[in-house]
Amino acid sequence: MNLAFQAIGLKREEVYIANIVKCRPPGNRNPEEDECEACMNYLRNQVILVKPEIIVLLGSVALKHILGKEYGITASRGKWMEKKGIKYMPTWHPAALLRDETKKIDFANDLQLVMKELNK
Repeated sequence: MNLAFQAIGLKREEVYIANIVKCRPPGNRNPEEDECEACMNYLRNQVILVKPEIIVLLGSVALKHILGKEYGITASRGKWMEKKGIKYMPTWHPAALLRDETKKIDFANDLQLVMKELNK
């Protein structure tokens, strides 16, 4: 992620990273519903404390648990969404970029949209 931040002109200390779950599921699998729900209040409190203007949602797990189960990452990535005064940019999870390098272009474009919004 540090390279992605550098590519768009952000320093690592200008970015706050939070995960849906606060521990890695066994085998690095996607977290199960009960694991996500167990951590959501902690994540909500982090957002309240940090007061972000923009949240970049990395992958479908983040997208579905923050904005709703009806959203899919393929259809939603690269499109601004807003909820409770916070702007959200869904994009590919970094693991998806490792599996399919063609997604790196979309990812870079999505981060450019984030920088454009931050520079307004």
